[in-house]
Amino acid sequence: MTVEQAALGDAGSEPRTAAKGRCTPASRLRHVILLSVATGLLASIANRGLAADDSRAAQLAAICASCHRLDGRDQGIPSIVGLNQKQFADVMAGFKSGARSSQIMHAIALSLSDGEVATLAAYLATRSTGTKRP
Repeated sequence: MTVEQAALGDAGSEPRTAAKGRCTPASRLRHVILLSVATGLLASIANRGLAADDSRAAQLAAICASCHRLDGRDQGIPSIVGLNQKQFADVMAGFKSGARSSQIMHAIALSLSDGEVATLAAYLATRSTGTKRP
């Protein structure tokens, strides 16, 4: 038997694994392992993205915390914790356009992109009273 015949199994036939069209247990195990690794990598990437978004939101909230209390208590400056996302975005749009008056908030609103306002709104909407400062 030649080397070519040995590779094909029987002379002139296809290789044994392809001829039968079956997956061997080792092949199945490799597929399971590859699928598990790929799933783990995707989950890891997704978690990093979520952590990065939350970290960015916390950084933005720290800017707000220089005046607004993030524990939900109002001591002269209105609390922004717990506002729903639309309320917060509408208030920030009002400050940005000048429809609401406050020199400081106008400047802050102008410094934030629409995406940053949305990120901050989502972050603050999930916080409740008693939340510690970032």
